[in-house]
Amino acid sequence: MRLLVNLFGFLPLSMVDILDILMVGLIIYFLIRLIRNSSAMNIFLALIFLLLVQAVVSAFGMKMMSSIMNTLLDVGVLALIVIFQPEIRHFLNRIGSQTGITRRTSDIFNRLLGIKDDKMGNAAVQEITEACRSMSEQYTGALIVFPHKTSLDYIVETGDRIDADINRRLIMNLFFKNSPLHDGAMIIGGNRIIAARCTLPITQRTDIPPQMGMRHKAAIGISEETDADVIVVSEETGGISFVSGGKVTHINNINELKLLLGGSLS
Repeated sequence: MRLLVNLFGFLPLSMVDILDILMVGLIIYFLIRLIRNSSAMNIFLALIFLLLVQAVVSAFGMKMMSSIMNTLLDVGVLALIVIFQPEIRHFLNRIGSQTGITRRTSDIFNRLLGIKDDKMGNAAVQEITEACRSMSEQYTGALIVFPHKTSLDYIVETGDRIDADINRRLIMNLFFKNSPLHDGAMIIGGNRIIAARCTLPITQRTDIPPQMGMRHKAAIGISEETDADVIVVSEETGGISFVSGGKVTHINNINELKLLLGGSLS
């Protein structure tokens, strides 16, 4: 007890200090929620451990250990930024999409500049859902991504640009198993098919049911990192799923898919 008094008894504790502690605690809590069940969790815990060690050696006045820990943390943070640059970008995208910052900021700029969103019409929704129904009946795998406010330009760059009107036959032909563009995801924005054969990030979650394949994991991954919604057609079962915010909804009939897709694009 006397040691604790000697260490912390001289520290004045005000309401600002209490608020500071609470804010740091909330930041750590939300960070853990965002990265739980992912590989970044181990890195985060390692950083917390090093910071605690640094605080302890500083409190005891260990000059040599404090110098070593300061150097280790400074160099380590820079190394992590370089090594995990893609993960950091995806992490920031995820924060923006889940907190709604990206969507609200984009809405404000669009209003100031007088830009109107090019939203998908009912005819396009009809074409997409009918294509999904046909592909489901034929057991043709498909992965269709619908971005909202978060830009998916870095995803589009991984595939081939199409820039075509939304048409059920075109969608089915692109996902036909002998088509050179069938492997990967299709990006649809507004009333246009933007790109095909795009590569999506795979979710790091470990609680995905075994019956869900790589298409579902890719759909969950992009919906976690951005505000995009995704339609998945399973090649093995013919089942259709709608993925939003990392949550998978299995579609029982085509009208349910129309309602979900129309609601997400309204």
